[in-house]
Amino acid sequence: MKGCESSSLLDDFLIREIRLTHDPDGRQLDSELLLRLIENVFCSTLSDVSDAQSDANNVRSIDMIGSEEPLGRTIYKISHEILHRCFEKGNFHAKTMVLLEMVSHFRWDAKVVLVLAAFITSYGIFWLIQQLKFDNVLALSLAILKRLPRDITMFDPKFKALTSLINSLVKVTKLVVMMVSLPVSHDHKAMAITNSKIYMATYWIIRSILECTSQITDLRSMRHQCLNAKIVAAWALYSLGNKLNSLCPDLEEQIDTSLQAKLVTIFKDKHTDNQEVLHTLFSWKIELPFKNHSSQKKIDIFELKNKIVILLISKPELLPLDKLLFLVQQTYDHPKHKQIEENYAILWVPIPSANEWSLDEKRTFEFYSSSLPWFSVRQPWALNSAVVNFIKEEWNFKEEALMVVLDENGMVTNSNAMDMVWIWGAKAFPFSISREKELWEQEKWSLELIINEISPLLTNGVEEGQNLCIYGSENIEWIREFTAKMKKIKNAGIRLQLVYVGCRNSTKQTMQNILDIINQEQLSTSLTSEKIHFFWFRLESIKRSVAHEKNTDKIAKEVAEFLDFGENKEGWAVLGRGSSTDLMKLSGENVAELFLGAIEETLKTSLPSEPGNHTDLVPYEEGLIERSVICGVCKRPMKKFVVYKCDVAAE
Repeated sequence: MKGCESSSLLDDFLIREIRLTHDPDGRQLDSELLLRLIENVFCSTLSDVSDAQSDANNVRSIDMIGSEEPLGRTIYKISHEILHRCFEKGNFHAKTMVLLEMVSHFRWDAKVVLVLAAFITSYGIFWLIQQLKFDNVLALSLAILKRLPRDITMFDPKFKALTSLINSLVKVTKLVVMMVSLPVSHDHKAMAITNSKIYMATYWIIRSILECTSQITDLRSMRHQCLNAKIVAAWALYSLGNKLNSLCPDLEEQIDTSLQAKLVTIFKDKHTDNQEVLHTLFSWKIELPFKNHSSQKKIDIFELKNKIVILLISKPELLPLDKLLFLVQQTYDHPKHKQIEENYAILWVPIPSANEWSLDEKRTFEFYSSSLPWFSVRQPWALNSAVVNFIKEEWNFKEEALMVVLDENGMVTNSNAMDMVWIWGAKAFPFSISREKELWEQEKWSLELIINEISPLLTNGVEEGQNLCIYGSENIEWIREFTAKMKKIKNAGIRLQLVYVGCRNSTKQTMQNILDIINQEQLSTSLTSEKIHFFWFRLESIKRSVAHEKNTDKIAKEVAEFLDFGENKEGWAVLGRGSSTDLMKLSGENVAELFLGAIEETLKTSLPSEPGNHTDLVPYEEGLIERSVICGVCKRPMKKFVVYKCDVAAE
């Protein structure tokens, strides 16, 4: 117990000493951008050059605001001071405090990033010389001048320890940068705890950098050391790494708590653009947090500035394949997509059911994110736990996919636009709740709403105002009889398009068997099995969407009846024309006969004011003379004449 009290007391003294070095004067530095450049250098020392180059191309120039001294000169001076202190005698605590005094005028995030930049500059030059010295005379000459060992393989244990320690340095530095950018808490006690964690992390980052540099500068003298001495030196570096890593859980917990609070308030505050919101959600731990579907290029949040962003939140498996194809059809393949593609973007945010990602889930994500035409979070497994919890709790993400819409200012305008997209596709832009209300005010129950670009075959017929009959059944004999009688109706001069759309909740095998027979026997036109699924799925989306809209009682009633109607596996049919609200629904065995009378009555209401002068040759059929024949152009009953054709071949 006394040991714990003594340790706590020493920490308190150290925190006070660190705090006394802090004297900010308003200088500002883009710490995140400089840290990204530091990571590029570090990646290059690990031979991950292509990745580093890709990131470096996205890094803009970095300036310091409020300082007359250029950034490069500041980094050079700190680097020189680090090297100078390494050749001096004295303990590392005193040397650390000297460096803290040197960066006293900067914010805490800038202190750690500047000192780390100074170290990584020297470290990067060291590795650049090592990588080039056997192929480049200049690099070899510099290695000789610096008295660097020709063969560094004997130092492998030390360099492994250095690499591990630098990884820890970068990790803790990132956490400090995150903590400094969090909103100031009005709870003074909580703020004091947060600041104490920042002070301690800053101290140990700078102290570790001094010891790293000291180890590198001692390479010349270590050539003649025994193996045990080299192992001891490597162990000292591992110990420092463990010390830094031990700070991470407390820092991460503090960040999660503060971030959770920020997420609740950020969607209530007004913003000039969507950058702060996107940064808070996705860019805490990962620079260039998104990737492009086609080039796989890493994307910054800046790429989505001034755009409406639809967050497609789902499991890593996303959606069943048929629904996935329908989603692509309703967005990127939609006729209106080209008109709005510059104004909005879909960002896929996969979240697994468990807290940890499995290997299979990662593979599934990599496959879909490389194949589908939208942006993706580049490393979804690195999303902050506070963000994941917020999505689950505030946006009610369970298992079903959601489409949360953020406007150009980052405000949520629709907590789930999925049904809007299923129903109207890109026509629903900008996908807000107000747009959904507007669309329903314009809609009426008609074939146009029922079909709505499910298939070009149906859409063209609706747009041209053709008589369209959609039907369904699982009884192939009923289908044969129905289509035969409907063909007789068409032969009577009535222009009619007949399309099979199946029954609701049919099994895939049953549906495919029916479609095969219809196509083989050319009974009628039909949708594909996938389109049939889309047809019924979209009607269910209409039912959900109208349920929370006012003044849509008629549509709600009609769609519910239609879905029930479509359950009739024996046989059903619906006849209508374009945007007309006059629909005929019939089911059972005598559908064709009932349709004949109903069609004639319907067509009478749309006759032209004057009869035309049209001729139509109809092949003879028993009973035809007794029946009425309707003109295909003016829709009036036609006079009947018998025409005989001479059979020359018979003579």
